[in-house]
Amino acid sequence: MTKLREVQVGKDNLVGLADCIVRGGILPERSSELSRSVRVQGNVIVEGGVYAEALEIDDGPTEFRNAVYVNRELHVKNVATKLVIFRKAVASGDTVSAFVMSGRVLFGADINASAVRLKNCYVGGSIYGTDIELENCVVVGGVFASHTLSMTDVMVGTFHAPEVSLGGTSYLLYPTAFSVEPMRVLPGTRLYDLALADLGALYKGEEEQPESGKILMDLAADAQRTVLVDDGGSNVLVNSYSVATRVLASDLADPERLENHFLLTAGALGTQLQRTYALNKSDGSKSADLTIENISAFLFAVLEGRVTVRDLDSHVSFEELRERFG
Repeated sequence: MTKLREVQVGKDNLVGLADCIVRGGILPERSSELSRSVRVQGNVIVEGGVYAEALEIDDGPTEFRNAVYVNRELHVKNVATKLVIFRKAVASGDTVSAFVMSGRVLFGADINASAVRLKNCYVGGSIYGTDIELENCVVVGGVFASHTLSMTDVMVGTFHAPEVSLGGTSYLLYPTAFSVEPMRVLPGTRLYDLALADLGALYKGEEEQPESGKILMDLAADAQRTVLVDDGGSNVLVNSYSVATRVLASDLADPERLENHFLLTAGALGTQLQRTYALNKSDGSKSADLTIENISAFLFAVLEGRVTVRDLDSHVSFEELRERFG
């Protein structure tokens, strides 16, 4: 970034913020400022919180270091090519839209809005919304929609929605996900589970452990329809998609040694941690720091096939089972 000038917030509308740093955030001080809209052109840092009627971001590099709330719409233009970072939680009374074509948007914490549309975005927390559309995105937490959820070429922790559609090649970080209606799957769709993948070793650039790897899910065989009954006697039908009952090798792997929990926890809590951590390599050196920038770059490399995760060999001999459980 070039040298940034400090600006004072005091106008009804902030239009064309560029090459500046806002020290105290963008918060209303009088009722007339509740309807204030903000437009960011690029090369901007906002240190404090943001409250606006609408927030439009033309391009990066742009960084919001505190929570952001907009009453109507938060919009990152799809022509943005430079990095836009939201370090803390983002919420909107209506829409969060960051459907960028070639740039990257990083959300360090949760997103909560009625409508969420993201492309080429990383979310360190979870997404909560009514209608959610994701394309080529990484979400370390869960994706929870109260109406519809559409995903194409994504990596998510888990998901739950009444109506789910899935396309492309996607990944689950945890063993199970849910929908109310049977999931609609486009032809050629593949869903892999990474619960037993050695992401820690791949992040460090080391060889993956034996009996680790990704699991290709069979969306017919791995689906189970369950009837849940609440205290009032009402029935709720849920479709679950899980690898827990199919992979015997899951009990032969050592999840603690995979170090995935360190990687994913740092990805989810990176903006809340008081210090920066790294993973220990086998030769005693350290991996790249566990920052959201580094973790997001690594997980996108996995999602886009630039880092290859081995396939899990789930063929387990009877002797191995007897030794384990005998």
